[in-house]
Amino acid sequence: MRSRFTAFAVGDAAHLLRTWHPSTRPSTLELDDETRWLRLDVERTEPALVEFIAYYRRPEGRGRQHEVSRFVHEDERWFYLDGVSV
Repeated sequence: MRSRFTAFAVGDAAHLLRTWHPSTRPSTLELDDETRWLRLDVERTEPALVEFIAYYRRPEGRGRQHEVSRFVHEDERWFYLDGVSV
């Protein structure tokens, strides 16, 4: 989860795609250059589940993304499966 947040923060779409499970991964990913990701707070973890709040700033102001994300473990690696906004 933290590596994916860092990838959003530095604009590393390739890492995001590599860590996204093939069953739900988009073919391409466009990141918004105007969004600056500031902080990640992990609220809860369970096996294969992470609840987090990610804080960002855009030209129109600050915001946050509160999500519960599901992950799957395959071939000794964790992959992002999907998430639901809270």
